[in-house]
Amino acid sequence: MNMVKTLTIREDVYNKLAKMKKQGESFSELFLELMDRKRFTGEDLKKYMGILTEKEYRRMKKETKTIRRKISEDIRKREKRWQSF
Repeated sequence: MNMVKTLTIREDVYNKLAKMKKQGESFSELFLELMDRKRFTGEDLKKYMGILTEKEYRRMKKETKTIRRKISEDIRKREKRWQSF
């Protein structure tokens, strides 16, 4: 069973989101669609929802790069192990 959560957003943000969603689409469905887009970035959050400051966006971007680099390194190590079999 999915739990329901309440978010508080500014009216201007609500209006932008309401314009983005399709008729009959829930806000949850809209959020999932936005998050699933490969080109969806922290900049999108900042632009469409106004929830990140510039400093937060830069920190988030830096942390994301670090995590991606670590994941890539881990994948390369695992591939080398599999190749040795």
